[in-house]
Amino acid sequence: MKKEFTAKTVEEAKALAAEEFGVAEEKITFTVIEEPKKGLLFTKGEARVEAEYEETKEDAAAKYIIAVLAAMGYKDAKIDISPIENGALLDIKAEGFADILGKKGEVLDSLQYLASLVSNKINRDYFRITTDCEGFREKRKAQLEELAAKIAANVKKTGRTSALEPMNPYERRIIHAAVSEIEGVTSRSTGEEPYRKVIISSTEKRRYDRNDRKGGFGKGRNGGRRDRKPRAHFDITTSFEKDYKKPKPEDTMTSSGLYGKIEI
Repeated sequence: MKKEFTAKTVEEAKALAAEEFGVAEEKITFTVIEEPKKGLLFTKGEARVEAEYEETKEDAAAKYIIAVLAAMGYKDAKIDISPIENGALLDIKAEGFADILGKKGEVLDSLQYLASLVSNKINRDYFRITTDCEGFREKRKAQLEELAAKIAANVKKTGRTSALEPMNPYERRIIHAAVSEIEGVTSRSTGEEPYRKVIISSTEKRRYDRNDRKGGFGKGRNGGRRDRKPRAHFDITTSFEKDYKKPKPEDTMTSSGLYGKIEI
């Protein structure tokens, strides 16, 4: 994108370009076409510069989030962008915004989902957008690791496989990493996005009481059918994820979905 800007000084012209493009001046390539002529008493003419800016995926995502936050009343919001594997982390800086994120980060997840769509419209190359605010993701990571340990302990005790509710690739990765550190259990993902979920199973064969075997498989000591307890079911799904269970045509970035290139 190229455009000319005129102002009383070159600095003012550059500032106009940065404001219109919605990015910092250092991300814009400037060519000074004309500078005002300095006279003995005053300056004649105006400064004219050509500004060229190629919007990146992370800048498009950040610009979108800033616009949404402004509409929500956070006029002075800023975003710090840092690179991560296959994408960028957008850390939101807005006074009071952390208070409305939700217990499980529903607002962050919503912004992340929508900003990812905006980002990946630029081209078909997958680019991962992650949003954060005041270290929320680290706190969520600790919560998920605690949950993984709790489920794993239950699986080891009962021998029964446990299935978590569908989660995004980022949260599934945390669960898998936590389970991999625990002996006697293993984890895998199953299903298609957005229904893909983590299954935690025991790696040890379950031992049955001899009295149970006398009554036959699935029977109690008196020969009656033993009531089976339902499998443990842990729901840590955000309300945002539940609202978007069914994929929509406009949400599909590739044939395998927005997170299609992350096999977790």
